Amino acid sequence: MGILATDEALRKAAEFGMDLVEIQPNAEPPVCKILDYGKYKFQAQKRASEARKKQKIIEVKEIKLRPNIDSHDYDVKMRAVRKFLDGGDKVKVTLRFRGREMAHIELGAKLLERVRGDVDEFAKVEAMPKMEGRQMIMVLGPK
Repeated sequence: MGILATDEALRKAAEFGMDLVEIQPNAEPPVCKILDYGKYKFQAQKRASEARKKQKIIEVKEIKLRPNIDSHDYDVKMRAVRKFLDGGDKVKVTLRFRGREMAHIELGAKLLERVRGDVDEFAKVEAMPKMEGRQMIMVLGPK
């Protein structure tokens, strides 16, 4: 039945000035539609572009800290972290050590632990604090 039905469908499509489009080739029997292929392609392209527009691109924002940061400066940085996380972005908290500060890495670890405690209700830690050269890095993501 397949070949005869296909010939008949092709004739019908030509009669209407349209195309015979195979919609589901793996189905038994294959599913075909008579439609304008150019219009079909255009609509599919439009749907794909609309889906891309609605997609939220997650960026990674960076906040840089120093081990001996003042409490007001720390509060300002935490407000920025909160704003980034509320916007749906990830935040990379970078703690940079200079010179003799490298001898007191535990102060940096304590500071990042404080950051983790302050953002705990609206963020989750995606990458635990780890040393990379002269800086300690932690990544936070929105809950």
